[in-house]
Amino acid sequence: MDTKTAGRPAASVIGTGRMLHTMLRVFDLAKSLDFYSRLLGMQVLRRREVPEGRYTLAFVGYGAEESSTVIELTHNWDQKEPYALGTAFGHLAIGVGDVYAVCDTLAKAGVKITRPPGPVKFGTTVIAFIEDPDGYKIELIQRD
Repeated sequence: MDTKTAGRPAASVIGTGRMLHTMLRVFDLAKSLDFYSRLLGMQVLRRREVPEGRYTLAFVGYGAEESSTVIELTHNWDQKEPYALGTAFGHLAIGVGDVYAVCDTLAKAGVKITRPPGPVKFGTTVIAFIEDPDGYKIELIQRD
């Protein structure tokens, strides 16, 4: 153990940490890339094929990885059926300019809207929930 950091809270050791990415295992990479790029407007930032591990990594986001939090989509080539979603994962959250318009466009594209746009129960913030092709929940939050 490093004597300089022993007993200090993790936050003080980390200093200016930053969230880098969230990883999601996806069943159909092409369908997921279409969803996150074409429908949600993210950029495919990089893609890495790992033949020896039989998987592909694709990173998508609204900005460069150096300054923005992104999503890592992991596609395991030998996966034969969709992943079961765990009960510990909650959702991703994306800020948008007009939740109503975004949901209207997404619904027309066949995206499942699990909670239609509207104010939160005890407030005025407008939110909605959608699902990606693998069933992961995504909260859309109105940002001005």
